[in-house]
Amino acid sequence: MNKVSVALVCGLLFSGLVSTALAETPLTPKAHYAADSKKALTRYSGDKKLCNDEPSSEARLQCRRDAKAEYDKAMAEAQAHLKAAAPVASSAKAYSGKAVCADCGKVVAVHVNEKAGEGGPVGMIAGGVAGAVLGHQVGGGIGKDLATIAGAAGGAYAGKKIEEKVRTRKVWTVSVHYANGNKGSFEFEQNPGLNVGDAVKNSGDSIVRN
Repeated sequence: MNKVSVALVCGLLFSGLVSTALAETPLTPKAHYAADSKKALTRYSGDKKLCNDEPSSEARLQCRRDAKAEYDKAMAEAQAHLKAAAPVASSAKAYSGKAVCADCGKVVAVHVNEKAGEGGPVGMIAGGVAGAVLGHQVGGGIGKDLATIAGAAGGAYAGKKIEEKVRTRKVWTVSVHYANGNKGSFEFEQNPGLNVGDAVKNSGDSIVRN
């Protein structure tokens, strides 16, 4: 067995030891590539030293060519492994990352408006009574009866509108954009203390600061 063959055998043994160590300790793709590159370079350096001991210049030249070919082959395999492992590593990193919070978002708009109240039966009854009294004082006979009905209808409508006006209130409308792309709008009877850009999350049928 010549010196090159001995070097190749040693290289294979070294490769096996490194592979065993790598199997016991999982490495990142870049770390694995660095280890493979170092292994190939160490083997190449050792082969070139052995080539210097060849008896003739032709033998030394051929030995160096063989050593370089082995080095190039090892580096090509290391690069192929790196490229193949990169997408898997990226997918694993994305999977292990923080999941998107479907109930979390940011305030994009806050509007304050006046919302008209709804007139209830109380306003209609009160207004109707007042209108009927006023209508009863106008006209006589059939005309008097029609005036009474018109006065009652008008009074009920006026009472309803008055009650709506009294019940008018401020409403804060908060618009939210969620991390998953959804949008939402929430109304508050009192100032929620939220501003554009605030981080919020769902809480029942409403939202709270996150």
